[in-house]
Amino acid sequence: MADLAGVNGTRKNFRVVGKPNLPGVLSWSQATGVAKFGIDYVVPDMLEAKFLRSPYPNAYIKSVNTEKARQIPGVVDILTWEDEDMKKLRLGGGFMGGPPEPFLDNIADQEGAEVGVIVVAENEDICEEALRALEVEWEVLPHVVDLRRGREPNAPVIRPVPPYKAAGGGGGFGAGGGSNNPPKKGNVSYSNISDGDVEAGFREADHIIEYDVNTAAFAGHLPNPTGSVAWWYEDARYGEGKNLHIEGIPAWTEDSIADLYHIPPQKIFRDGMFLGGRYCDWGNRKTQLITPLLARRTGRPVRCVNNRYEMYDFNLNQRYVHLKIGFKSNGLITAIDDFSIADGGVRGSSVFGNTMDQTYGPYFTTRCKNVKQNMEVVDSNRGKMYLSGQHNPMSWDSLMVGIHLIAEKLGKDPIEIATLNLHGPESQTDPRPVPSYEACVESLKKMMKWKWHPAGAGKLPDGRLHGASFRYNQCPRHSGMTYNTKLELRNGLVHLATQGPTIGHYGLECNAMVIAEELGLEYEDIRIDLDSHEIYRPYGGGSDGSTASSWALKECANKLKKLILEAAIEEANAPAPTGGISLGAGPKRAPSPFKGLKPEELDMQGGKVVVKADPAKGVPLAQAVRSNLFATYSGRPPLALWNQRGHALDTMNVAACEVAVDTETGEVEILRFGVVADPGKILRRTSLESQIDQVMDFSAGCQLQEEFIYDPSTGVRLSTNMFDYRKVSMLDMPKVDLELLETRAGNACYGANGISHSLANTHLVIMAIHNAIGKWVESPATPEKVLKALGKA
Repeated sequence: MADLAGVNGTRKNFRVVGKPNLPGVLSWSQATGVAKFGIDYVVPDMLEAKFLRSPYPNAYIKSVNTEKARQIPGVVDILTWEDEDMKKLRLGGGFMGGPPEPFLDNIADQEGAEVGVIVVAENEDICEEALRALEVEWEVLPHVVDLRRGREPNAPVIRPVPPYKAAGGGGGFGAGGGSNNPPKKGNVSYSNISDGDVEAGFREADHIIEYDVNTAAFAGHLPNPTGSVAWWYEDARYGEGKNLHIEGIPAWTEDSIADLYHIPPQKIFRDGMFLGGRYCDWGNRKTQLITPLLARRTGRPVRCVNNRYEMYDFNLNQRYVHLKIGFKSNGLITAIDDFSIADGGVRGSSVFGNTMDQTYGPYFTTRCKNVKQNMEVVDSNRGKMYLSGQHNPMSWDSLMVGIHLIAEKLGKDPIEIATLNLHGPESQTDPRPVPSYEACVESLKKMMKWKWHPAGAGKLPDGRLHGASFRYNQCPRHSGMTYNTKLELRNGLVHLATQGPTIGHYGLECNAMVIAEELGLEYEDIRIDLDSHEIYRPYGGGSDGSTASSWALKECANKLKKLILEAAIEEANAPAPTGGISLGAGPKRAPSPFKGLKPEELDMQGGKVVVKADPAKGVPLAQAVRSNLFATYSGRPPLALWNQRGHALDTMNVAACEVAVDTETGEVEILRFGVVADPGKILRRTSLESQIDQVMDFSAGCQLQEEFIYDPSTGVRLSTNMFDYRKVSMLDMPKVDLELLETRAGNACYGANGISHSLANTHLVIMAIHNAIGKWVESPATPEKVLKALGKA
């Protein structure tokens, strides 16, 4: 694969794209503190709002008396789920499907859920006081926080099947070929997929292993609190009716606001163009959606913002996997049987990470065609995972653990086993190696000075045990989005107009670099104009927002370039202006070197329009073209190979980890991470390096110290909030040794795919600990768990 469908996709020379250490066009404002986020907007006469939150994991409100709360000075408004204004708000099924549901009802199926009541007051303290004054009659219901108990036949059914689903609704995202989904039973939904003949594969095997992989739930830290501030105003310039100004929301929430309040998008305004994002989190929070209603009722601006105690949802849900793998004596896998128990979460949780594990998992990257996957998705009261939120995309490490176990049983290097089983570029029957993978492995071995040893056989000079691990993954681009782009040459400067906001993935920076490359300009020459009413959005799942959006802008830049060169010829051949009133001699315009030429005889280099045959003859862009021009392009690159679910492979990555384990204290130290990634083509090196540092950071956190702990009797969390949660810090992390390759094997901009979240992992450290001590430790591998595994606790 390569960028063969686009203009200049196989370009050889780059001046701007891939250049290291270029300061971001927009990131300076974040680094200096100039950028304003939603929480920074404080407007005159602003009110604050707070939801009532459930102290129970599963309960409903039988009744609520708001009289005492309303009498507190400073309380402006109190709404309950029974108010008509609240009943009119309906949340659509969205990504999860299904009919609209009430925005706020009296049911809470997780501790801390917004339920029943919202208070509006002059400040947050009064809101809190009013919430304490509410007289709430709760009906506490049975709960499920242990998935294995929740799937038992006698477990309390915490979320009965709604009538519309009992009637036989659709299969939802990820359903389709090969699936056999029986009706929901109790708390459990089923997703079963089979490929090939698994039993025949096991009969062919020389060895069979069975093992369990526990992927623990963990949280992710949002860099700024989620919420919004909104107010209504009239302005005849925008037609009849009031306009809505709202801050603190991304563009996709703006779409939801328009649907929720039945207001045309052109009457919604937003100034703030920065929003703290979180890894693959596209969810809407109720604090972001409720403020327009409250502002309409009170006639004043209203802000509603989650605090750190209220921002404690999942990056990854709990999952238990039992695998049975058959393989030949040389390590070639012949059959895979995967049985998983996955947390379905509370109402509104994303199924994305569960269902896509079966359709886009690691098994299809192997030569094994006999794969059976049975998944039970268990309703629980543990918490919510917003849209996507995957940390270990497609449960990749369940296979990686198996590769390490096969290697251990056969006395071989896991890299050798992985390489043997990885199929070729075009199909599972393709015997050829994948060039990207081969290059990545070769570089990783040199970087790490790779020398494999059996479990428990490595000892460091200080007496600690040494362990190492390896994993591979695709560098995917989750393709499919179409981009509507526009570029304008205005007063000699090129402007990229975009809706914003910037959410931390810096796709706009990549866009600007590509535009500069195609127009012969410098990176700093591209002006990024952020306007909430522009149509272009630089978003997209799995690297699409940088590599595919840049592909579309590459096409747009070349359309603008054609207009520029045509205008340069037209203006060069135009007669000089005569007559009129003279205001002075002024500078005389030099004769144009383009006179008599054709547009195809010109080019753009070094900020100038030049004669292609003699680049020394050139004119600065602002002088060569005085017209204002604009170009548009709508489209996308061809679909990525990732859409073939691992059955075809192009760009890859590999990672390794080395640890030291103190067998007396149980302490684990990560000595180093090593990563070699092939994004196809590097667009913005800083973004790639930062993303890899990020994923290694929270990969280490979830494997060594981060976890959710629940009281089994009450169902409440004992690891209570993001203040107390044991996140990793810079002091906990080693340096990540990194090498980026460029095979140009992707099919987005210049052959790029990006890396998506493919290096995020849940067991790279755990596998290294096993190689050190010869025992499996469930994540997080705390000293207590390590000592217990060693029989010392």
